[in-house]
Amino acid sequence: MKFLIVADSSADLAHKEPIGKSAVFISVPLKIITSQKEYIDDRELDVPNMVDELKVYKGRSSSSCPNPTDWIESFGDAEYVFCVTITSNLSGSYNSASMAKDEYEEQHPDRKVFVIDSLSTGPEMALIVDKLEELIDDGLDFESICSEIKNYQEKTGLLFMLESMQNLANNGRVNPLAAKLAGVLGIRAIGKASDEGTLESLEKCRGTVKALPAMLSHLKALGYSGGKVKIAHCINESAANSLSELIKNEFSDAEIEIYHCRGLCSF
Repeated sequence: MKFLIVADSSADLAHKEPIGKSAVFISVPLKIITSQKEYIDDRELDVPNMVDELKVYKGRSSSSCPNPTDWIESFGDAEYVFCVTITSNLSGSYNSASMAKDEYEEQHPDRKVFVIDSLSTGPEMALIVDKLEELIDDGLDFESICSEIKNYQEKTGLLFMLESMQNLANNGRVNPLAAKLAGVLGIRAIGKASDEGTLESLEKCRGTVKALPAMLSHLKALGYSGGKVKIAHCINESAANSLSELIKNEFSDAEIEIYHCRGLCSF
């Protein structure tokens, strides 16, 4: 196997099959952990059931990233590996993958691994994977692909809308009272992945009807003028479809893909 693209499961690509003409894709699962249960974010995870269980869970919850051994096992016998991770500002996945790279290249001096800190998660990671597929299929060499994907990252971004902040409250990122009040008032929190790879709040709207046009406004403010958009949703296909329609009404050439979040992004 010459080319391999591997990403942690926050890319929402657990079900992705062999890709392109020249590359293989593998997803390495993260874990969602509570005091009662551990959820492995692989293709066997029942995401709707996990979401339902977390809705009634009152304790602390957290996530766990793949360890270096997990990454190395995923590399198999690939000659060239492109490894995409969730932002290093929210997880140890990037550092773990970097350790795996060093060990793999030491064991196999004729092989190379390029670890990409997405500075994001979810759909933006999926865009990076798509671009890697394209560059590999175009026949570029390893070093050229590394350079091109760095340039491409400067042109991508991530927006998100949260209907519930309960999990954020449970793991200490949001004041529990504020999270409960937001739920009662029907507040939708809109944010983005910052240039530093943190999650940055942009706006709060009362209800989805107001939030979706606000998301389109932020999308345009961030420089979108048509082209590829990936919309991942957590059991909210109606909102995803409505956002897609808003985008297409303004950008007729928009290439939009709608799909379900996997475990980590649903969490």
